[in-house]
Amino acid sequence: MSHRLPYALLLLISVTAACSDDGKTPLDPNGGSVASITIAPGDLAFASLGTTSTLTAVPRDAQGAAVSGATITWAKKGSGVVTVSASGVVTAVGNGTDSVIATAGTARAAVAVEVQQVASAITVNAPTTTLTRALQSTTVSAQVVDANNHTVAGAAVSFTSSDSAIIFVSTTGVVTAAKAGTSTITATAGTLIGHITLTANFQGPLGPGLTGQARPCSGGTVGPFPCNGITLLSYLPIAALGGAPGVDLNDIWGWTDQLTGSEYALVGRRDGIAFVDITNATDPRFLGFLPITPGATANFWHDVKVYSDHAYIVADGAGAHGMQVFDLHELRGVAVPKQFAPVMVYTGVRSAHNMVINEATGFGFIVGANGGGNTCGGGLHMVNLQVPTAPVFAGCFSDDQTGRSGTGYTHDAQCVTYIGPDAAYAGHEICFGSNETALSIADVTNKAVPVALSRASYPAVSYTHQGWLTPNQRYLYVNDELDELNGLVSNTRTLIWDVADLDDPVLVGQFLGPTSASDHNNYIRGTTMFASNYQYGVRVINLAEPLSPVQIGYIDTSPQRPNLPGFEGSWSNFPFFPSGNVVITSGEEGFFVIRVP
Repeated sequence: MSHRLPYALLLLISVTAACSDDGKTPLDPNGGSVASITIAPGDLAFASLGTTSTLTAVPRDAQGAAVSGATITWAKKGSGVVTVSASGVVTAVGNGTDSVIATAGTARAAVAVEVQQVASAITVNAPTTTLTRALQSTTVSAQVVDANNHTVAGAAVSFTSSDSAIIFVSTTGVVTAAKAGTSTITATAGTLIGHITLTANFQGPLGPGLTGQARPCSGGTVGPFPCNGITLLSYLPIAALGGAPGVDLNDIWGWTDQLTGSEYALVGRRDGIAFVDITNATDPRFLGFLPITPGATANFWHDVKVYSDHAYIVADGAGAHGMQVFDLHELRGVAVPKQFAPVMVYTGVRSAHNMVINEATGFGFIVGANGGGNTCGGGLHMVNLQVPTAPVFAGCFSDDQTGRSGTGYTHDAQCVTYIGPDAAYAGHEICFGSNETALSIADVTNKAVPVALSRASYPAVSYTHQGWLTPNQRYLYVNDELDELNGLVSNTRTLIWDVADLDDPVLVGQFLGPTSASDHNNYIRGTTMFASNYQYGVRVINLAEPLSPVQIGYIDTSPQRPNLPGFEGSWSNFPFFPSGNVVITSGEEGFFVIRVP
């Protein structure tokens, strides 16, 4: 038996299905239904931010025919990769993947979108392109961009320098000036290369320096420096030693690495000690800097001596500086200037004027100590250095019949294992002190019971400053720093003492220089004395006839000054390198390496 629905009911069912499609497929205004959507051009890939592409959505009925008049809405699934407008314009805004979705009623379609920036250019920038002192650093930055000039975040960049001996660059783009010159910094990202040129321009009051070749004195000058009888191997302004404006130089000493034969200058700066490799004397390399002890005050007076491959450094008027101990082996293999640190600081004194060492015994003598610790009246504060990094206080000596304050203050000294003509003291440890008002000679062999052997003053004494023995220890050449300044002598005066009898030193002569410039430090190697005479520079004096010295050469390190008494110009020198080269400091001018033919 068949059952047939009434016609009217069949008609009602048909109309309802056409209107709702079970509530899933809407009708367009013209009566068609949207069953699906197609999107052109399809999946998208972007290589640059800011790039756009317009999508077109076509709604279709169940038979695949386009349906006109349907409303399309656009959306994206994720965030931060693209944006999409109401008209289907897709814009890349970040790297990653996303989906863009077109909707008409409940019909949906999606395309995949990938944004992966492709680097197309690289630029290199720096806060400054000129570095004005050694050890000065800045950071170069590299910007990698895509074709629309948007930064490619996270691009791997490497940096290289065309000349690391001039300007070194780290893997992160930190550049450090090492010596004067120009270097190109190259940034590389994949196949992209960018460049920036930096200049290290170390100017001083006398120019950028003289390096690269030996320059014999000719016609009375070498470069801007008046001279005679010397060859200038190199000159570096203070900026080339890392000194900022206002930093001046003071003491200097040297170290020869017995393992490598390399020679190094230890150069006093107002704010610490600079280290210079002078193995290639015509092209010295600044290696770095040891600053003053934290909490100390930068000041004009520094002094440094060497024992057993360690430097011992004191500073005067500097507060809690102590005696720094620095391992000189750290200078080996330094490729780019760096800041060093001491291995320890001896705090038995705070400030002190000078450091004296007898390398034959391993004892140091801190002199002119003041401002804290055991000052020993400013005399000899004796320290056992035989374990170089563990100094031990050994005793005091001062002769209270010398010094301006009657405490035996010693401004400077030379302490030796005695081989001289006075047989009574053969093998003893003897110190020759320049004690402001007099020469003081002491036997310090027994540190617990040192003995004052003698003291001696001289006519027109003003400030007994420093002295040095001839190699046979028969004569001592002493300078008085203030006799010229106080008008007590007409010209630079060097006092000649016969110390053949340590109990009775005798002033046997004096040697006057060609100008009235103040004398400061003099050192003797063989029969040649190198005397730093402030404004006049360094004098080279032949002592073959000890009582009749003859000046055979000089270099005026501060030619802008008139060679008068005063404290500007050459502070000190060191003539004891195996090479025979001599290094010199000049307060506001810089660092010199010379040779006497």
